[in-house]
Amino acid sequence: MAKITSHKSIIFFNLVSTLFLVLMISVAESRVVGRVATVNPGLVCDKVVGVNSGDTCFSIAQQSQLSSESFSSINPNLNCDALFVGQWLCISGRST
Repeated sequence: MAKITSHKSIIFFNLVSTLFLVLMISVAESRVVGRVATVNPGLVCDKVVGVNSGDTCFSIAQQSQLSSESFSSINPNLNCDALFVGQWLCISGRST
């Protein structure tokens, strides 16, 4: 009876270990893919601000004393119609 329990424990341990390894690999790959897809190598953001309730791209640009063009250039791919509370936006950046 002890051999059957021991054998089941080994199978369970191997299954859990395999699932854990697969999960770790998938998380690591998603982080790498996410960085490659979102990083703009020619842009460095020096200062960010979090979006608050009621904020718009225009209001954040005004508060940061940025023109709409400057704000858009340091926040490429930003959808101003889909801002959400807590989203980080660049308000000071430079090209490298």
